Amino acid sequence: MPPAFGFRITHTLGSARRGEMTTAHGVVQTPAFMPVGTRGAVKGLTARDLVGIGAEVILANTYHLWLRPGDGLIARAGGLHRFIGWDRPILTDSGGFQAFSLGARRTITEEGIRFRSHLDGSDQMLTPEGATDIQARLGSDIAMVLDECLAQPAAEAAVRQSTELSARWARRCRDRFLQLSEQQTCCLSSEGEQDAEREEKGSRSVVRTNPGQAQFGIVQGGTDLALRTLSAELTRAVGFEAYAIGGLSVGEPNETMYSVVEHTAPLLPADRPRYLMGVGTPLDIVEAVSRGVDLFDCVMPTRNARNGQLFTSEGRLSIKNARYAEDPGPLDPRCGCYTCRTVSRAYLRHLFTVGEMTGAILNTVHNLSFYLDTMARIRDAISFGCLGSLRASLATTFSRQT
Repeated sequence: MPPAFGFRITHTLGSARRGEMTTAHGVVQTPAFMPVGTRGAVKGLTARDLVGIGAEVILANTYHLWLRPGDGLIARAGGLHRFIGWDRPILTDSGGFQAFSLGARRTITEEGIRFRSHLDGSDQMLTPEGATDIQARLGSDIAMVLDECLAQPAAEAAVRQSTELSARWARRCRDRFLQLSEQQTCCLSSEGEQDAEREEKGSRSVVRTNPGQAQFGIVQGGTDLALRTLSAELTRAVGFEAYAIGGLSVGEPNETMYSVVEHTAPLLPADRPRYLMGVGTPLDIVEAVSRGVDLFDCVMPTRNARNGQLFTSEGRLSIKNARYAEDPGPLDPRCGCYTCRTVSRAYLRHLFTVGEMTGAILNTVHNLSFYLDTMARIRDAISFGCLGSLRASLATTFSRQT
């Protein structure tokens, strides 16, 4: 049997925590950043690349994998780890944000989210139980509950209604998760393959490809601190292996986000990981760590890399600028990643200018290396009691654009 999910705090500094999160596929040093592999791949990088830059956990997207290639297919392949060739931890989101973002093509009811697929326009229904089943088949180490991602700004009554709906969905997700756990389906034997086939034909049996899967609850409530308190109380009452703070980094001012995190994090169990979803810049991350957050994900380092926007020890750098056309120096002289060791700024600008995919790959290697190295610096700063100076340094660095 895989090891049980666990979390151990090794160092604290004020509200900041350094620790180790144990999953069925390995231990993650926290605070940690999860590169985003939406469709089961971090764009431009292989699993070997990710291991080489120090990634310990990645995030995959339930919505996209459910629609294509299908969670049943992935289950028959032995689960997502085996399907994508990644033997380290994986977190899957619930798919709710992607379904919600379809706008006019989706309707939210007590039952769940009804929408038309962005692929073929087919009518689909994502329920709390369905999101739980899909992630059980995928076999991620961490599965997220289905929640409503309310557009902001919104009236207080709408935020309250959404918060309470998310809490009811969380209960349904947990009930289904515990029901599946009791089935104790631990791997895809020949009988398991038959179960997967029956599920595709409408049966309620579900193959769990990772019996060590954990489930995280999500706290919502917008920017209303009273509703954040309510959501935290309702979500804690359900009882999860760990908890996430959702609904932030959606356009609100940074100081508002920091205030919500500072209010919400202490409301969550101190002995469980805390995950801030979809955040953010290196500065946002260190500010959230200082307020008690342990896990992060964001598309920014990979998406910006493909757009030629790079994070360096000297600030943000736009490689498309003409000033780099004949610059023989490394992208970041303080970085030891493959990109910075082997190619020049001039070459990276050339690749971007001509649309060569190698440029996006090299940029992605660097940006993710920078993020993961920053997380290592944050962990060391907590251990050695100097997180404040690192926060100040990052604030100065990322006030500059080069």
